[in-house]
Parts: sequence; structure tokens; C-alpha cells
Amino acid sequence: MRIRATVAAVSGALALSALAVPAAQASGDASHDPAATLKALQQATAGRSALTGNTTYDTGTPYALDAAISGVKINNGKPIVAGTTNKVTVPVTFKVTHAADVDVNAADTEVDLLIYRGAYDNPSNILWGDKLPVCSDTSDTVATCKGTVDILPGEELWNADATSWKAIGWVIDWNDQIDADLGDIDWNKVGYYEGDALATTKLQRYSKLTVNAAPEPVKKGKTITVTGKLSRANWDDGKYHGYTVQPVKLQFRKKGSSTYTTVKTIKTSSTGTLKTTVKASADGYFRYSFAGTSTTPAVTTAGDFVDVK
Repeated sequence: MRIRATVAAVSGALALSALAVPAAQASGDASHDPAATLKALQQATAGRSALTGNTTYDTGTPYALDAAISGVKINNGKPIVAGTTNKVTVPVTFKVTHAADVDVNAADTEVDLLIYRGAYDNPSNILWGDKLPVCSDTSDTVATCKGTVDILPGEELWNADATSWKAIGWVIDWNDQIDADLGDIDWNKVGYYEGDALATTKLQRYSKLTVNAAPEPVKKGKTITVTGKLSRANWDDGKYHGYTVQPVKLQFRKKGSSTYTTVKTIKTSSTGTLKTTVKASADGYFRYSFAGTSTTPAVTTAGDFVDVK
């Protein structure tokens, strides 16, 4: 199981629960912790960005690597939606442009990207992939890369995380020091590029919606009661709770038709439940449809058929 990175604000910087060595990054396994690598690099560069601490290494300063990351696309440009338990694997693609003498596929070169939320100098949470991205050279100076951001909602998310996130990426040339302990690295030999706010994405809480139209069958002109419930993932306790006071459309599709029309719009109760009545007019399907909010995706039920006699 991947252990959640515990983050806390310390003197205006992000402190992590542990600091990994470069070799852990190169392994590409589920234990890889890019935030720790980034913190180490930024400590060595005298704290010039978000994931840094107060202590700097006195064994040199990384030089500026002639490389840049661009064209970052997270989840194919769509919001990331997470429930309470299932792991979410989010595709990430980007391009690396670099000098001809920079080999992004060398054993001692690391290319990675993570997403974070909050201020650049004080992030509130960070998420990354279980493995390093895979890059393919398209020319001597350009590579296209594919990776993932892997999310374990029960371990890594809070409700406050349903907001906008930014991507930060880097290219590191360790220059044959990939297996060295951090304290033994000669940072003067390390080449480093970092790009912040390379792209943005939204994280949303998975939503559920139910519908039940009754009685079935029903006589024409009689009352049909349509009930349901709108709920969404609660990352604070790992459960689903009703989404309260939200507008939801009741829609109807007549038997033989392919088009739903909106009958009325009602709001969910203080517990997320829905209840309304209509008069039976013809055989058909009733459904509820929720348009979504910035924190919660849209959801529509399947149609519930009512036979009108």
C-alpha cells in the first residue's frame, strides 16, 4: 500500500513525512515519491519554489538544465472524478523540449510531473503517479511523454480537495549520481529544470442519483410519486452523503420516443432525497437529471418505466 504523503506548512514551506533518495525515483515502482525528490532539489537551489524546506545542502547548487516541459494535458482535459475507495488512474501527457546533449531516457535522468493544490509557496496537498512517465524521442531535441497521476481517495483526499489543481514538472540530470544518498550528492553536477503551473485540472467528488416511479402499473389520471436520492463521495469519512438543496430535473420519455423532456425542477432535501408527484398520462420512462456543480459531476439516472392503464 502506498503511504499517504503527510503535508504540513512549516515556515511557509511544504514539509513531507520522509525524504527519499534518487534511486527510489528511478526504480519506477509504487514507492516512488517525486515530491521528496523535488523537495531535495529545491533545497539545493536555495528554496526557490513551493516544495522546499529551510535547510539547504552545502554541497553545491544544481545548474539550469536546458530543457522545458510544455503541452501538459491531464485526464484528456476533463475533470478528475474520484469516489471513496476505488483507485483512480489519471492519464497525463506532455512534451519535453531539450538541448541535443540532454538524454531524457538516460538511466541517470529523471522526468516527472505531479499535481498540487493551494499556493505555490504553501501547497495543501499533492498527488503523483506510481511510476515515472515513459518518454519517446520524436527528434534529437523533443520527446513526448505519457504518465499517470494515481489517486487513492481513502488515503489521499479530503473534501477540500474538490477544487482546482496545478501541474508542476521537472527534468533532472543526476550525472551518474542516481544511486547516491542525498547527503552525498555533489549538487554542482546536477542539472535541473522545473516548470510550475504547466496546466490546471479540477478534482470532483463522485455523484450518485436514484429514481423510483410508483405505483406500477397506474391508471391514467392517477398520481405517480417519483422518489430518489442525490449523494456524493465524502472524502473526509469515506462514505456517501446526500447532496442537499440541489436542483434536479424530473424528465419523462414517452414509450416509443427517444427524447426526454423536463417535467419540472425540484430541489433535494436536507438529506439529499427527492420526492414529487405527477399525473399519469401515458406509458413511459421517468428519470432524474442533475447538472452538476464545480465540485460534483453531473449525473442522470436510467429511466424507470411506468405502465399507464
